[in-house]
Parts: sequence; C-alpha cells; structure tokens
Amino acid sequence: MNPRSRRNLHIALLVSFIAILGLSVIRPKDLFTWFLESFPAMIGAVILLTTYRRFEWTTLLYLLIWMHAIILVIGGHYTYAEVPLFNWIRDAFHLSRNHYDRVGHFAQGFVPAMIAREFLLRRSPLRQGKLLAYIIVSICLAISAAYELLEFGVSVLTGSAGDAFLGTQGDIWDTQKDMLMALVGSITALLTLSRLHDHQLARFIDASRDRRARA
Repeated sequence: MNPRSRRNLHIALLVSFIAILGLSVIRPKDLFTWFLESFPAMIGAVILLTTYRRFEWTTLLYLLIWMHAIILVIGGHYTYAEVPLFNWIRDAFHLSRNHYDRVGHFAQGFVPAMIAREFLLRRSPLRQGKLLAYIIVSICLAISAAYELLEFGVSVLTGSAGDAFLGTQGDIWDTQKDMLMALVGSITALLTLSRLHDHQLARFIDASRDRRARA
C-alpha cells in the first residue's frame, strides 16, 4: 500500500469511528455506563491523533485499534450484558448469559498484544523470540488485571450505578474468566498475526536503520 492510500485508510478509520461514537451516544441504555465504556476509546483516539506525525503505527495496528474501539462503543451503548445480537445468540443456543463481555475481554488481550509487540520491536532492543512473547503476554495480563481493579473501584464508589459497568451477570467467577479471555486473546494474536505484522513492520525497521546509519 502506497503512502497516500495508507493515509486515506487511516482517515477513513478515524471518520468512521467518530460517526459510530456519535451514534452510540444517542439514547444509550445508560449514559454513565456509555461514558465509562467509551472513554478508553476516546482517549486512545486522541493519543493516536496527537502522536501520528511522530509515531505512525502499522496499518494492521490501526485496523485492530479501530475494531477494539468499536467493540467498546457498542458495549457502552447497550451495556455489555444487553447487546442485542448476543442476546439472540444466548436465546438461540440456550446459553446462560450474554457473552459480548467475553468478546470484549478477548479483544482486551488480542489488540494490546499487537500494540505492545510493535512498540517493543520498534523502540526497544528486544527481537522476535520467546522472551518477547512472554513480556507481551505479561503486559496484557497486567492490563486486564488493572481493568478489573478499575471495575471493582467504580462499583464500590458508585454502588448500583456501576453494576452495568461491572457486568458480572451473576457469575462469581466473572473476573477470573475475563482475565482468562484476555490471556487467550493475547496468545491468539501472537500465533496468528506475527508473520503479517513482521511484514508490515519491515518498512519501519528499515527506515529506522537508515536513520541510524546516517547519524
């Protein structure tokens, strides 16, 4: 993909995210929950915009981040326990709960794994290998644990107002299962996307080596 096409794709992802975010705030299930769930996506968009010229990520990363942001925004609009498609799946397959929350936590491991991988390969001495994979998975588990602590804190501070954000749906093992999904997501990302990621990373790594050679 040439630079112009890549830039146009990045703009399209940003515009579509803003449009979906705007639609999501129209009559959400609970405005407080919408804000809590959508806030990380909004902060992420601001960070990507302000750092775009200094640190452009691979297009694969922008696509993954966009996907994760949409998952967050949809969960914010309906709450994770009431996303209609997953209500239908629950009823059609006689499941015990709406599993959209599990999708969100899988993405919470899947997408940060690739973000951490790209950042470490481009800005640290680490190279592909078992140590890199171990560090990435550990980072994703730390993020998942921190998010569970955040959910706990919001629930304690706000009482019933934070129940939709907590989203346990009566499962006493919900926290542990959420962290397990993040773990599975991070490992799955490394196993399925590393080769494609390396291909897209090559131009950034080559450019970095050229700059160091000229310095």
